[in-house]
Amino acid sequence: MATAAKTRSITAHVPVQLAERVDLMAERLERSKNWIVKQALSAWIDHEEERTRLTQEALADVDAGRVINHQAVQAWADSLSTESPLPVPR
Repeated sequence: MATAAKTRSITAHVPVQLAERVDLMAERLERSKNWIVKQALSAWIDHEEERTRLTQEALADVDAGRVINHQAVQAWADSLSTESPLPVPR
């Protein structure tokens, strides 16, 4: 016997135009507005958590000295439009 997941309501005031877009999307997908908002919120939180993870990873690289010299990156970028691009700096 499956148990229902616990839920909690969250109230948010959104611009009328955004609410209307949610209404239209719900109608088009034949889903509830609640479902649309849960999908959107879940995707946004996943995105922000990944961005935070990548930022922390990058900061750890900087702290450990794993960086690439700006001039090397600039020279590589400048070479991309030439006949013989430089290898990716490492």
